Amino acid sequence: MTEYWLISAPGDKTCQQTWETLNNLTSRQHTLSVNYKFAIPDLKVGTLDQLVGLSDDLGKLDSYVESVTRKVSNYLGEVLEDQRDKLAENLLANGSDLASYLTRFQWDIAKYPIKQSLRNISDIISKQVSQIDSDLKTKSAPYNSLKTSLQSIERKQTGSLLTRNVADLVKKDHFILDSEYLTTVLVVVPKVNFGDWNAKYEKLTEMVVPRSSQLIYEDQEHGLFTVTLFQKVVDEFKHHARENRFMVKDFVYNEEEVAAGKNELSKLASDKKKQFVSSQEKKIGSFKRTSKIKV
Repeated sequence: MTEYWLISAPGDKTCQQTWETLNNLTSRQHTLSVNYKFAIPDLKVGTLDQLVGLSDDLGKLDSYVESVTRKVSNYLGEVLEDQRDKLAENLLANGSDLASYLTRFQWDIAKYPIKQSLRNISDIISKQVSQIDSDLKTKSAPYNSLKTSLQSIERKQTGSLLTRNVADLVKKDHFILDSEYLTTVLVVVPKVNFGDWNAKYEKLTEMVVPRSSQLIYEDQEHGLFTVTLFQKVVDEFKHHARENRFMVKDFVYNEEEVAAGKNELSKLASDKKKQFVSSQEKKIGSFKRTSKIKV
């Protein structure tokens, strides 16, 4: 990454002579750097007391501007996600990439009138950066909310069978539906206990349909089984299942709810993408910042 220094050089008779001396020593003779003029107009300096009084405030403002700038950069990085390698081309200052903005810097007299005192210019910058910080919080809140909701759903659809949502693993034909007496339950069984399950599930309680168990999914540690039994013995079956380290999932198959869950995930992903596009179209502010300052 290129590093930029802002250098104040001892003056010769003219600024141009100072520039030529600096450029000759650092760029032409020794190839230490590539130099650019950083044009700052003649500002109303004021008295020494005013400068001393402003010095501490400028240090605080400098830290604040850097903090907000990093927030904007980090936010755009989060929004870009798997396109994070394109962060540099999305971090723009007044429509220019940061390198061009620094090396071709021009003072914006309309925003920062040079007839104003340094204190007033400092206050203008502080207010503008504060507004940018506020805008960032406003714009990032909907995206962060969508991201959290999406991650929550995605976590429920991954991970251990003990905790994940199994709606995307089951099919309608795995269940006995619309029966007055029978129901199908889902049971999570540790892989090491598959043999115990097949030997015991029919005997955990009465009224279990023989040979009704079916393995429909397995991960590295557990398997998801169906078993059909009479509705009146479900609670007793759950109790005896727990005693044998078999966990009955609290799941009732409902085709509309399964479809709604999938639609919610798709909608959140779509809304998140829209927030990304919105963030790209509404670039937040522009900053003037150097990587390192040497006086």
